[in-house]
Amino acid sequence: MTGKPIMRISAADLDNLMTTLDVTFLKLAECIVSPGWRLAMPASDAPGVHYNLQGWGRIVVGEHAPIELRPHTLVIVPPGNKFQFEVVGEQGTDATSKTVAVEAQAFLSSTPRRLVAGTGEPKIVLICGYFRAVYGASVNLFAALGKPIVEQFDADDELDQKFTSALAELLAQEVGVGAMTATLMKQVLVVLLRRSLQSVDLWSERFSILSDAHIARAFAIMVAQPGAAHSVHSLAQCACLSRSAFMARFSALFGQAPMVILRELRMRQARLLLASDMPVDQVALAVGYAGRSSFLRAYRKANGSSPSESRRGAGPAIADSATTHT
Repeated sequence: MTGKPIMRISAADLDNLMTTLDVTFLKLAECIVSPGWRLAMPASDAPGVHYNLQGWGRIVVGEHAPIELRPHTLVIVPPGNKFQFEVVGEQGTDATSKTVAVEAQAFLSSTPRRLVAGTGEPKIVLICGYFRAVYGASVNLFAALGKPIVEQFDADDELDQKFTSALAELLAQEVGVGAMTATLMKQVLVVLLRRSLQSVDLWSERFSILSDAHIARAFAIMVAQPGAAHSVHSLAQCACLSRSAFMARFSALFGQAPMVILRELRMRQARLLLASDMPVDQVALAVGYAGRSSFLRAYRKANGSSPSESRRGAGPAIADSATTHT
């Protein structure tokens, strides 16, 4: 310990990172558990978000200690963790007597479901879902999260409305459902991060890309201005680091070199601009390519098709980006 305060990511950099984050609800369900019952949920490769609308119980995530659930408790479960919701019996015993195990197939469809454990009066009612929060193809905000995030809200925070609105959107399946649910989920994450900034225990530092404020500053500039004339030298200067220190620390956090991540961010921006029908030459300049030919080579390598082919076929790369970026 040096006795010096830990440098934390600035509010401006965090704002840039949240503004450019691609967020999508992948699956959503209403989970209901009666006294004396347990609802066992499968592991997923996506992070889970679970908001308790009413009642008291607990959630047990992997080998972690049980987490108390009361009205307006929100829990983010890291990817790859099995977990279960539990409610003690009416007699106050510690153990639950019966278990309903939910199979992974129950969440294969984007259509919301009701998952029920028990036949009596519900003790806890939650809205549970899985989501994606990414930058480009390989930078996943929650991929390295090691333990659950737990925050207690109240009715004034209005998270109930956000989750119930997302559930209603998915049930209705009207035009623009993807964009609406993505916006709602991003609002939830913004509320969470704001709460973190007000807390002594800054849990946002559990995310690898936010744990190093120097690298986060450079990355925030990259995602906000992917088409700028960035170089390793200019990014290192933004991070207030030497070139070698910046390369080492960036690669340690992201698993790839800065210029590789920058190409991903540029291709993401290119897909968004192509979806808006901007001419290819203008897209190339907007995302940092000096000429059309170099852009076309990079685009085909990243997407397996040319911009024109993607447009004609309403390629999945364009469709996905157009619906998740808010």
